[in-house]
Amino acid sequence: MINRVLEKQIRDKLFQGKAIIITGPRQTGKTTLLKSIFGKMTDVVWLNGDDTETRILLEDVTTAKWKRIIGNAKTVVMDEAQRIRDIGIKLKLITDQLPEVQLVASGSSAFELANQINEPLTGRKWQFHLFPLSYGEMETHRGFLEETRSLPDRLVFGNYPEVVNHPGEERDILNQLADSFLYKDILMWERIKKPDKLTRLLQALAFQLGNEVSFHELGQITDLDNQTVENYISLLEQTFIIFRLPPLSRNLRKELKTKRKIYFYDNGIRNALIAQYQPLEIRQDTGALWENWLISERKKWLHYRNVYANTFFWRTQDQQEIDYVEEREGHFWAYEMKWNPKAKASFSKTFTRAYPQHHTQVIHRDNFFEFLAP
Repeated sequence: MINRVLEKQIRDKLFQGKAIIITGPRQTGKTTLLKSIFGKMTDVVWLNGDDTETRILLEDVTTAKWKRIIGNAKTVVMDEAQRIRDIGIKLKLITDQLPEVQLVASGSSAFELANQINEPLTGRKWQFHLFPLSYGEMETHRGFLEETRSLPDRLVFGNYPEVVNHPGEERDILNQLADSFLYKDILMWERIKKPDKLTRLLQALAFQLGNEVSFHELGQITDLDNQTVENYISLLEQTFIIFRLPPLSRNLRKELKTKRKIYFYDNGIRNALIAQYQPLEIRQDTGALWENWLISERKKWLHYRNVYANTFFWRTQDQQEIDYVEEREGHFWAYEMKWNPKAKASFSKTFTRAYPQHHTQVIHRDNFFEFLAP
C-alpha cells in the first residue's frame, strides 16, 4: 500500500472537536485512506452516501436519531457524503450536539459538498484535499531510482492509484476514469444541457495545454457562448479535472491581464480525453506534458505542506514569457520548465527589473526532484 501524505495530518487532527472533511476527485484513494486510518478500529460507524438505505436513514435525521445510529461509537465515517441531502446541516448536528464523537466525511463532487458544508460547519471543520498520487509519495514508496525511471510513464499515463498499480492496463483504466469524471460528476447535473459540447470543450482544452486560452475562442470551437464556457470551466475546476493559472500583472503596462492558462490535474486524464497514449519519443507535445505534470505536482507539493503561495504565469504583449511564477512572502520565484536538460533558457530582463525580489531556476528532468522533494 502506498502511504499518503495526508494520513499523518488527519491523524494529528483527530478528536479536537472539529469535523474532518476530505475532498478530491473520484478514484484518488479517499476510501482507501479512510480504511487505513479507521479500518482496524472497532468503535466506528461507517456510512456511505452511495447507499440508498443510508440516504433514506438520514432523510429526516435528528439529534436523537443520530444518538441511536452512533450508539457507543467514538467515530462516524461518512463516504460520498455529497450524495446525502442537506448534508451540512446533518453533520452540524453531530459537531454541535455530540462533540465527543469524531466526525469524518469525504466527497468527490466538491462543488456540491463545499456548498453544503461551508456555512453550516464554519469554524467547526478541518478540510483536506486528496490529489492523485504525488511524486513525493511515489518516491517514498518505490525509491528515487525506480520512480525517476518511471517518469516517461507518469507524463503519459498520470498518477491515479489504479493506473500506477496496474501497469499494462493504463489505457483501459484511464478510459473508464475519464467516463467516470464526465458522466458521474458533471453530465448528470441538470444544468449541463449539452454534454457533447462539454466533451468538445475538454478536448479543446487538452489540445491547448500550456497555451493561453480565451473564452471567446473556446466558444467558437465548441459553439457555446462565452458565459456558458466560463460556467463549464468553473464546474470542471470544482470537480478537480482542470485548474486555471492566471497571468502575473503588477508593474508593466504590456503584461497580459485577461487570458488564462488551464492545466489538468492529471496528465493521464488529459491524454485519455484525446486518445493519445504514444510514448514520449514520438510525441510532439512532450514539452506541454512536462509543464503540466510539473505544475500539477507542484500544486500538490504546496498543498500538502501548507505552503501559501500565489501562482501565475508571466507574459507580455511582445511575447516575453516565463512558464511559472510563485509569490511567497513578497518574493517571486520564476521557473522555466524544459524536458531536455541541455535546452537553453533565459529569464527576461523586463521581468527581473520589474520584480527585483526574485529568484530564477530552470527545472528539467535531471533536477526536477529538487522542485518536488518529498
